[in-house]
Amino acid sequence: MASAPSQATTEDPVRALKAVLASGQGVHFTETATLLDGTDERAERRRTGVFETREKGGVKALDVTTTGSEHGRERAIGFNHDIGGTSYRSGGLVGKWLPKGKTWWKNSHQLHLWHTELLGNDEQLINPTELATLAALLENGQVSGDAVTGAITFKELEKVSPWLDHSTHSSWEDNTKLSYTLTLTPAGLVSRVQSTYTATDGPGELAGRTLHVDTRYTQWGGKVSIKVPDPRKTTTELCAQKICKLRLPG
Repeated sequence: MASAPSQATTEDPVRALKAVLASGQGVHFTETATLLDGTDERAERRRTGVFETREKGGVKALDVTTTGSEHGRERAIGFNHDIGGTSYRSGGLVGKWLPKGKTWWKNSHQLHLWHTELLGNDEQLINPTELATLAALLENGQVSGDAVTGAITFKELEKVSPWLDHSTHSSWEDNTKLSYTLTLTPAGLVSRVQSTYTATDGPGELAGRTLHVDTRYTQWGGKVSIKVPDPRKTTTELCAQKICKLRLPG
């Protein structure tokens, strides 16, 4: 009798995820990214937001606020993180370049649709809304009670995960190993993802350092409505030193 709850939490998380995937539904999350450099440890950024999921798994849209950045509070809204999508950014560095009277920058270039561009290179690379990703992590990991622990390379994860494929990390060292722990609810849904990797490539802030990302998920299958910002407050232009119509690299 004592082992029954443990078996129930890991019996079929993929089936549990399928049951909460539907149009107009999603999941809320909070996240902390901690950068480790030898004995030095500091919280890099914190995020809170919501994903709208696709009926077959994965992220259809997102609305995420990031704090702890050197450029201040940022918010990103994104739809379809590949060709044909649209992203909106407010605050942070982009906020300093917006024309007077505008609070949102709209962009549809593929690079700026990648969620790492919207949320930061230190975000969670494991996305538990993806059925194939969840299945691969379960198969690859070891189950102990309500936890699944394992390790997977970027190359292996990218084969099953559009989330990783649509990120700047897809061009990093393929053999970078990502260690992970998934925590499951009694219903089999993912309530927490902890991941750690050492970046041998990537931007200067991460290169040679170890990143630990801790993400907690709630309200799986709840109603989600992510809307575009007020068009009157939105622009496709950026300005610097009174020169507008600038474009970010890419």
